[in-house]
Amino acid sequence: MKVLKFGGTSVGSPQRMKEVCKIFLTDHRNLVVLSAMSGTTNSLVEIAEYFKKGNPEAASLVINQMRLKYDQHVQDLYSTTEWRERTYLFLNDIFSFLFSFANSDFDEKAEKTIVAQGEIISTNMVTNYLLEKGIKATLLSALDFMRLSENGEPDLPYIKEKLGPIIEANKESDVFITQGFIARNSQGEIDNLQRGGSDYTACLIGAALKAEEIQIWTDIDGMHNNDPRYVKNTKPVRQLNFEEAAELAYFGAKILHPTCIQPARYADVPVRLLNTMEPSAPGTIINNEMRPNAIKAVAAKDNITAIKIISSRMFLAHGFLSRVSKVFEKYQTSVDMITTSEVGISLSIDNRTHLDSIVKKLKQYGTVEIDDDMCIICVVGDLRWGNVDFETKILQALSKVPIRMISYGGCNHNISFLIRAQDKKLALNALSESLF
Repeated sequence: MKVLKFGGTSVGSPQRMKEVCKIFLTDHRNLVVLSAMSGTTNSLVEIAEYFKKGNPEAASLVINQMRLKYDQHVQDLYSTTEWRERTYLFLNDIFSFLFSFANSDFDEKAEKTIVAQGEIISTNMVTNYLLEKGIKATLLSALDFMRLSENGEPDLPYIKEKLGPIIEANKESDVFITQGFIARNSQGEIDNLQRGGSDYTACLIGAALKAEEIQIWTDIDGMHNNDPRYVKNTKPVRQLNFEEAAELAYFGAKILHPTCIQPARYADVPVRLLNTMEPSAPGTIINNEMRPNAIKAVAAKDNITAIKIISSRMFLAHGFLSRVSKVFEKYQTSVDMITTSEVGISLSIDNRTHLDSIVKKLKQYGTVEIDDDMCIICVVGDLRWGNVDFETKILQALSKVPIRMISYGGCNHNISFLIRAQDKKLALNALSESLF
């Protein structure tokens, strides 16, 4: 069995839904994870915001706009009166449910319940379309098996325990459809996976079922070796190690969230990134294979702030780094890069929410300098320290770019450079020309 995930753009219109069905019906007994139709989640968030602010009239206006939009979708998607009527009845129940929040106390639980309706709508519509075509499709409610533990993380043992019997009970089905993103928390309330959304759902299901492959279908042909917005003639990377893919995702390659592929990595289930607009393209395969002596890709992370703490009185003093780290822990601010010397520490952050408080606290330990409008350039591949020449080649490519910080040796797959944001395009192009 393969697990295939399709995002909101891939199911963004009735025609796109039909095209997606052609893709996943090429094999039998696939399990398909669907996001909400593009634009739907934004509308649901807007509805929830109006209810939260005590403005049910504005919420009702958005609900009615959604109803008109989906009425047209039903006309375009189905070819028979029977299945149009069935889907109209289902959608009427959904919209009536949304209207009901005007008469209840509104809290975070209600908000998450409203936002979850997008995936519930898209999966029901696609399942009905398949049934109309005579295909044995089974709709699996993610709320029956996707659960979060008390710490808010996915409860993989529970998912395995519940999902396996559900699949077995419907073994005559040609295809299974379920919702991405949504789940129940440990109290049984509707919640969501947040990081990685539907991609995370697909990888958790793939890991639980030990699937043959997890496929993430988007509107991009795999993960590219550089950012096509700034560099011409970029190419898809055909193979990545899980760690390489996580590094690229963290440092700017938005096609994946770094967290979502971890369940697949630990279960040793390959993840393939594919393009719904070009289904025959090979895309990118992510697995545990490490291909030596290769630089795979370059990525950039924007909106970085550099912080330098200098204190000669801390020369060789133990505990200096620990005290600095506790400041960032206190203000729940993650550090991207860090370098140290005998009298100072330089580091970078991408969240400025608590910057003023952090700087104020750090001034207890030394002089603090701030550099704004910075960018991290990340080069990913086989960068084990025993490999000769890669670091030299990378540095030579950046010979005309002022470098604020370098981070190397933290893992075997990444060397990162902190530069000014204004030099980003120059750096990306120089690296592409030199490395690829």
